[in-house]
Amino acid sequence: MWELLCIGFISAALSLALTPLLRALAQRTGLMDKPGPRRLHRRPVPTGGGLAIYLGFWIPVLITQGWNETLVGLWAGSTLITVVGLIDDYVELRPGAKLVGQLAAAGVLVYFGTRIQFVTNPLGGMLYLGAWGVPLTLLWIVAITNMLNLIDGLDGLAAGIASIAGLPLLVIAWQREQFFVAFLTAALIGSTIGFLRYNFNPARVFMGDTGGMLLGFMLGAISVEGALKGATSIALSIPILTLGVPFLDTACAVLRRFRHGRPISQRDDQHLHHQLLRAGLTQRQAVLLLYSISAALAVVAVVLVRASTAQASAVLVLLGALSLGWARRLGVLGDWPPSARLPRSSRPPVGG
Repeated sequence: MWELLCIGFISAALSLALTPLLRALAQRTGLMDKPGPRRLHRRPVPTGGGLAIYLGFWIPVLITQGWNETLVGLWAGSTLITVVGLIDDYVELRPGAKLVGQLAAAGVLVYFGTRIQFVTNPLGGMLYLGAWGVPLTLLWIVAITNMLNLIDGLDGLAAGIASIAGLPLLVIAWQREQFFVAFLTAALIGSTIGFLRYNFNPARVFMGDTGGMLLGFMLGAISVEGALKGATSIALSIPILTLGVPFLDTACAVLRRFRHGRPISQRDDQHLHHQLLRAGLTQRQAVLLLYSISAALAVVAVVLVRASTAQASAVLVLLGALSLGWARRLGVLGDWPPSARLPRSSRPPVGG
């Protein structure tokens, strides 16, 4: 446990030190997120801060860990997804081009051995996936990559939820004596928390797609290596619960756009966090509420590790139904377009 605390602290310190430097570099190179109809900030804000998370994670990991096939695949895949995100922050890639980059990054990961091999059978036992594990892993990685990126709509929201989601994955890995996975998770949590110092409202820098896709990719990969890999993998509902808020928000976005005949890739301003602002919450209040929900789901996930697959699935279905009901009342599945404008931040970003 001491090693986990050390790597988390070192990663946090590196990310904390690198973020203002990368923020200044973004300003000099014109990497700025400008205000717009869907934006809540009033002034251009430096973006691409996800590079600080990437460096804060990989510098201590590569120094302390010996190379192995898993680490090579994770490094190559995360580097590719970070590059794709950085390009998107500069020129805003088309959804198809972005998806190709995400699939390529996930494909690299799978090629080096990170894949879902077994799934739990609700009737008991395990089901060996064989070759089907490859497309399932690709789908899982790409889905979570996009889910974290979609939830990145308020200052500090994606970074905080990723940190919270990492905690149950760390605890589960430690309990299952998967110390390498626990080490990686601790480094990811640390680098994200260090960045959060500058990303919480009022944000001085945005992580951009550089950070949003990186965090989703890393959490997806870590959950496969830890919770979902091998003949002792746990119920799929457990990692879904750890990422419950992004899963709910994405599910609502897909249903909402399908109902109105809109492309799934088309952006809108009716996500969970948008509707919480319309309900009268401030940015900080909305973020802290979603943090609290994520933390509660994380606790449930850790408790359910020792439950049967049927019990864990039943809890997931129950919580999913309750969450969809709440989201519907909030208007996340409501009419198009939204009936009220989003309140703009009354406080400009520091130094923006």
